[in-house]
Order: sequence, then C-alpha cells, then structure tokens
Amino acid sequence: MDADDAIFRLAPDHDRARADAEQLYRSVSQRLIRLLPTGSEIMHVGATAIADCLTKGDLDVMVRVDAEEFSEAELALASPFARGPSDRTEDFASFEDRTAVPPLGIQLVAKGGALDVFERFRDRLNASPALLREYNALKRQHDGEPMDAYRSAKDRFIIRTLRY
Repeated sequence: MDADDAIFRLAPDHDRARADAEQLYRSVSQRLIRLLPTGSEIMHVGATAIADCLTKGDLDVMVRVDAEEFSEAELALASPFARGPSDRTEDFASFEDRTAVPPLGIQLVAKGGALDVFERFRDRLNASPALLREYNALKRQHDGEPMDAYRSAKDRFIIRTLRY
C-alpha cells in the first residue's frame, strides 16, 4: 500500500470526477470488449455511477462473465492490468490501473457468484435517496481518515443495503 491509499479522501469536485470517470468508462469499455470473451457484461459501477453520490474520484468497472469463462477473462485482464488489492476467489478477481486518469478499478465476477453484487448495490443507491444520504454521510465521516477504516464501514453498509 502506498501513501496515497493510506487515507480516504473525497474528490474536491464531484461533478468533474463523475464526468472524468464517464469519459474513461467509454474508452475502457471499448478496450474491454476487444479483450474479453464474447458475451461479457461490462458495467460502470461505484460512486461515479450513482447520481449525487460523493466519490474519491476513481472509476469502478464490473466485468460479469459466465462461470465457465471466468479463467479466460481473468487471463485476458491480467496482461494489461495489475492485480487489485482485493483477495481473489474462485469467482472474483480485481484489477487496477493507477496510471489511468482517473484511477481505474476492475472487478471481475462470475455471474451468480458470491460477489456478483456491484450492480445491485449501485441500483439500490440510485433508487433510494435515504440510502444514498446515509452512504454520503458515511463517506463524509471517513474523509481524511484511514482507508482501512473507511473500507470496513463501507463493507458493513453494503451488506446491510443488500439485505433490503
């Protein structure tokens, strides 16, 4: 972990961060279409995909594939992207490009796998102003705090949100 990851910091301009993420998403999604097995689903997820959500200013992309194509997709992503910080499982792997502007995170999931939740979480926040307010409050509370503390609180919030 480098010094930039040690502290959670919200982007100073969320509208600009969202626009930058959307622009990168358009180009990255086209690149991923060429890399991945036919039929792979590529989605913009994370805070920049949620209207009015506070963000640290990165782009999160979910790639969803059939379970039997997971290994092929993982190999395809492992060549151009670095492994992400999340633990790899039989149906989840993360990748990143810290040189991208904004920084890029890719979550590869097998359809129906334990971590095939990114789209559902995004959609719940887009559909519920109350949940979004709570999530933004969590982000404000952790702004300037250790990243590990933010991630732990965020994980608890996601679990609770997905139980609704």
